[in-house]
Order: sequence, then C-alpha cells, then structure tokens
Amino acid sequence: MEHPENDSQYKGLQVNAGVISQPVINPYKNRRRAVAPALTVNDYVEGILKGDVSILGRAVTLVESTAEQHQSVAQEVIEKCLPYSGKSRRIGITGVPGAGKSTSIDVFGLHVIRNGGKLAVLAIDPSSERSKGSILGDKTRMEKLSLEKDAFIRPSPSAGSLGGVARKTRETIVLCEAAGYDNIFVETVGVGQSETAVHSMVDFFLLIQLAGTGDELQGIKRGIMEMADGIVINKADGDNVERAKLAASQFRNALFLFPPSPSKWKPEVITYSGYYELGIDIVWDMIDRYFAYVKKTGYFERKRNEQAKYWMMETIDEQLRNHFYSVPEVRALLEQKELRVLNNEQSSFTAARDVLECYFKSLNKKSE
Repeated sequence: MEHPENDSQYKGLQVNAGVISQPVINPYKNRRRAVAPALTVNDYVEGILKGDVSILGRAVTLVESTAEQHQSVAQEVIEKCLPYSGKSRRIGITGVPGAGKSTSIDVFGLHVIRNGGKLAVLAIDPSSERSKGSILGDKTRMEKLSLEKDAFIRPSPSAGSLGGVARKTRETIVLCEAAGYDNIFVETVGVGQSETAVHSMVDFFLLIQLAGTGDELQGIKRGIMEMADGIVINKADGDNVERAKLAASQFRNALFLFPPSPSKWKPEVITYSGYYELGIDIVWDMIDRYFAYVKKTGYFERKRNEQAKYWMMETIDEQLRNHFYSVPEVRALLEQKELRVLNNEQSSFTAARDVLECYFKSLNKKSE
C-alpha cells in the first residue's frame, strides 16, 4: 500500500513499509517437550534406594495423585520401600503465621547437613477454598537449604483435605527414608486442626512462637501446647531479647498447668533467632536429649507402633467413606433424605439409619 506521506512534496517525511508477519519471539515455541519415559515399580524402587532425587520426586507425585492407576503403582512402590524405612528422626514443626517456620527450617536443616545428616522437608501448603490452588512457596523461603544436595524439599497442597494430605505425607516419609534421608521435617499449615494429624506421624513436635505480640498465650490452643515436646521463641535478637525471655517464662508457667505427657518428658522452652542463627545449637541439643530419653524408656518404639495402627484405622475409615458415597443407590437416596431433613419431615438420625440400611442392602446384593 502506497503512503502519500512519501510523496516528494512532503520533505522530511517517510513511512516505511513495515513487517508483514511478526517473527516468533520464542524460537522454542513449536518444539515438542520431551516426555519422561514411563517407569515400572522396580524402576521406582531402585531409583529411590539409590537416592535418585528426580525419581523420588516422581514417586511422591504418584502418591499425591488421585488417579486410580497412579495409586496402585504408588502403593506397590511404598510396600517395597517399607523394609528400608523407619530409620529417620521425624520432627513436626508448627507455629502461628509469621513465626518464622520456614526460616527456622532453613537454619535447622543446614545444622543437620553440616553435621553429616540428610534432610527431607515436607511442607504442607494451605490451599484456597475458592480456587483450590496453592502458592507452594515454602521452598523459596528456604534459600540456603534449597541449594544443598543433601536436602529434599517437597511442598504439598492441602487441597482442603488435611486428613488426605496427612496420609499422603506419611507415605512420602516412607519413600524419603528409603532414599536415605535420616531426618524428616514436616511443616504444618499453621496452628489448627492439621497439628493433630502431623503429631500422629512424627517423633518430636516443635512449636515455634513469637514474643512482643501482646498476650503471648493468645491464640494458642490447649491441645497444641499439650502436644508440643519443645517450645522455641523465635526472633530473640536485638531489642527483642528481653521480651523473648519474658515470653519463655510465661510459657514455662503455662506448661505447669498441663498434665504430664505420655512420654513423661518435660517440654523445654528455649529462645533463639532463626534469622541471625543464634541459639540453633541449643535447640538441637534439646531435640537430641529428647530422642535419647524416649529411646532409653522405650517410648519411641511404642509411639511408632501406635502411629502405625492409627494410620491403618484412618485408611480403613477413609476407604469405607469413599466406597459408601460411590454407591449410586446411596447417592440417590441421600438427596431425598436431605430434602426431608431440611423440610423437617424426618429427623437426621432416622434419615441416616435409612441411608445406611440402603448401603448394607447394596452390599448384600453384590455378595449374592
């Protein structure tokens, strides 16, 4: 197309023809992505036992998947890795938002690695109830630890189901232990219901707290305090040292109000600074003393056995619940009963009884 501006009568003006088609900005746009070859169960197990991080990551993805074919492979891998597990120290870490859990894990993990250990960090990341998505940004806050070859960091979305994530996290622990990680950190989503689930899969439960935030005991549930095997006051540095000491004193006084723990271990309260790496040795010495104590008294083995039984029963409950709601007759009747209950035409208890009877009848029909 001719541009009149290019006419000789218009001096100093010139319009270029331009480009007909824009070049592709990304030269790799049309290049096909390489697809990783499918692995057999034996491939997964061999890779995990050799400490192959990429295969371990793929195995954890299988564990977290809800696809039936993935779950069948994952369970086979877990069964074969089970004899090589159980040799780590499992430590749960919780605290109020902003307490510095990720920063503390970063420096605690470096302490473990510097002393010849290998560390796996399983961070449960809260999911949005609206979009069901997660940021999974814990690894970015563990800047130093994420660069270590002996550290494996795996954030997992809670996806609105803490129980389901807790079971998958326990299965992931088995894989990490089989891969040679002798220290497992499980970071929770914060103070709430997830602590109970995480407490049932770890050996030591660490509660991280802050000082100088007003009432030091505000927002701390009695159950969380009772579960804690150790309490640490973070950010005890600079002008905050005295406030941290005061908070530690208040927590020690609060612990006297609680009954003795099943292990008979008396939880300690320690101040430290994760950011400035002050007092890390003292915190870790407390953890070492705890493990020496519970192994001497035999509580360590008893707790592991109780946890194994607990998760067996939890898995049975979950499978029964899933099977119950998968029966078409039950789903159809459930909708009818919900309407009757909402319209005050039937009580909740009798409606539940009718739905359960329908479920048991469907089982009897299948068995005949």
